[in-house]
Amino acid sequence: MQTPGRRSGQPAFSKRSLLGACLLAFAGLAGLAAVPAQAQGARNFATLAMVAEPQTLDPMASTADLVGTIMQHVYEPLYTFDAKWNVVPMLAEGMPKISADGKTYAIAIRKGVMLHNGRELNADDVVASLQRWMDQSPRGKAVAKEIESLKAKGPLAVEVVLKQPYAPLLAQFALPSGMAAIMAKDSIAQPLKDFVGTGPYKFKERRPDQYVLLTKFDKYSARKEAPNGYGGKREAAIEELRFVPVPNANTRVEGALAGQYDFADLLPTEALPRLEKAAGKTLPIMTPAFGFPYLVFNTKEGVMASQPVRQAVQVALGEGEMLAAGFGDTRFFVAEGNHFPKGSPFYATGGTELYNQRNAPKAKEAAAKAGYKGDPIRVLTSRQYDFHYNMALLMAEQLKRAGFKVDLNVVDWATLVQRRNDPKLWDIYVTHSGQFPEPMLSPPQLGDGAPGWWDSPAKKAALSALNVEADPNKRGALWGKVQQVVYDEVPYVNVGKFNGLSAKSPALDNYQPMTWPFFWNAKIK
Repeated sequence: MQTPGRRSGQPAFSKRSLLGACLLAFAGLAGLAAVPAQAQGARNFATLAMVAEPQTLDPMASTADLVGTIMQHVYEPLYTFDAKWNVVPMLAEGMPKISADGKTYAIAIRKGVMLHNGRELNADDVVASLQRWMDQSPRGKAVAKEIESLKAKGPLAVEVVLKQPYAPLLAQFALPSGMAAIMAKDSIAQPLKDFVGTGPYKFKERRPDQYVLLTKFDKYSARKEAPNGYGGKREAAIEELRFVPVPNANTRVEGALAGQYDFADLLPTEALPRLEKAAGKTLPIMTPAFGFPYLVFNTKEGVMASQPVRQAVQVALGEGEMLAAGFGDTRFFVAEGNHFPKGSPFYATGGTELYNQRNAPKAKEAAAKAGYKGDPIRVLTSRQYDFHYNMALLMAEQLKRAGFKVDLNVVDWATLVQRRNDPKLWDIYVTHSGQFPEPMLSPPQLGDGAPGWWDSPAKKAALSALNVEADPNKRGALWGKVQQVVYDEVPYVNVGKFNGLSAKSPALDNYQPMTWPFFWNAKIK
């Protein structure tokens, strides 16, 4: 969500204890103390409890959804998604003009869009931003391989020429995670120090482990269309957004119940009954078809670099049991091996007979044939997302039953995101992603260079066939072949599908649930 994959409702496993209550009280006092002085007066600010401290505020440097969630208020893409996940223009004036051969995209930029530094956005900013994205982001790097040229064709016009037709291009430009964010050319640096975008909010201050503070951008240039998902008119009706890291899931629940937060992200599913009974203080938000948890395998180094060993591990896994451990309530998950749900043009059954096998004897035999010698499988997970941790615990038991040795490494999410970039430090890590309509958007392992480093001739052939085909009806069958390769080569394991749980205060009005929460157009009553 990456993967990153983003987003989820997360279950918890522990009951409140006296220690937990003390920690909560301390966290609450610390949080109040951290409120900027100007925010303690008139009530036109929102306190938003996030799952962790963002490891960066550079929207291209990380595919972590937390980074995308915060910085999508500061930066905007050329295109975005409406409520039904159709691609719609944002900084682009309209949809591009595409040549008859499908290779040339002419994109007009909206006139009069102001950057946070006070000048008007132009085509040079767009070209420089997209070039940086193609240099840095895993998805951007994958897109770069498809592009012949990228250049300004006037003050407010950009031309993208492809080597061959590439159907996912606009969807790739639109995703908030690892965003193709458009920024002021003169702010571009490595690392990024000045966060100069076009969004309805501008960056004001970051205090590590306390908050990221965004303030209303008075010269924001909104679109004219009605709000629709991430698309249409955006308005900063709340003066200040304060994103507060609250890593403990139960602390987020208790803070929501106490009315401490205007929004609390990614809550344990077991908290739903309590949230439903606390309407005076907080309201639960269920986001259906939210996303999928998945396990990423290190195909580059270590014990999982062996495809036969990965296949043996796949035989040992019982994804249904893992989902039950992660989410508990059956209203929150579906155990099925198809990556896309029935009704989607990308629904496919290829490889699904290899899903949810939970066959320890067969896995043990396959591991022996693969030459597995008892080396520990280092599983990297985090308690910030409790459902990750609970699934990892059960997965470890499933693997042990099949004769694998497991070394469970539990770290905070920021550390996991950092460690997964080093192939010497892990063999499997647990993450999740949103469920999107375009297969190439997630997981990032379908692109190039994402942690796991999956690369094979079969992958390249299957994805090339999928991406060159523009006809949606034909792309569905081609995705089935990609799904088959994923099951055969096991670069990652899609555990299943889940719904998300968050909460908001009654004071937060006009909030619209989406995979990456956003707070433009929302109001404080």
